[in-house]
Amino acid sequence: MPVATVRTPRGAWIDAALQALAEGGPDAVRIEALAVRLGVSKGGFYWHFADRQALLQEMLDAWEKAGTDDIIARVDSQPGDPRAKLRQLSRQIPSVAVELAIRDWSRRDREGAERVRRVDNRRMGYLRSLFGQFCAGENDVEARSMLAYSLAIGSYFIAAQHGDQTRSQVLRLAFDRLLSDTRD
Repeated sequence: MPVATVRTPRGAWIDAALQALAEGGPDAVRIEALAVRLGVSKGGFYWHFADRQALLQEMLDAWEKAGTDDIIARVDSQPGDPRAKLRQLSRQIPSVAVELAIRDWSRRDREGAERVRRVDNRRMGYLRSLFGQFCAGENDVEARSMLAYSLAIGSYFIAAQHGDQTRSQVLRLAFDRLLSDTRD
């Protein structure tokens, strides 16, 4: 009876590569190191990918799908008004380490920069579509969308303490303020 060949799934290579990127940047995404991480030979890599560049492309695809397409689909599949959808969206944060690593990588890589721009435009467009359902004007929609996205991405760069409140509590207060009708 022939022995079945077990191959490491394509997704395992991509996940390992994204983890390596988060831990050490793009230079850490090396075929040999990924094979060691997965406990397999590097020959299995070439079953799925033509080369390292193909893997890098698929990493960006996976990041975009998980951090944008899948999140938007989950939020849209739930009932609720736009404010409820925005609250749910604020709880759908993708892997922060991967998000920040891809953004850092994109500062030195033209293709990565184009992908980040595309993802940011898509995410901002989605925010605009939700805020646009209850905000008075275009400027308010744009400002709230930018502030909400800045909270989601930029808050990880801020190391400030918040007195008796946790970062999570302050972020929730900030986001609730963006959803309110008043400006007190």
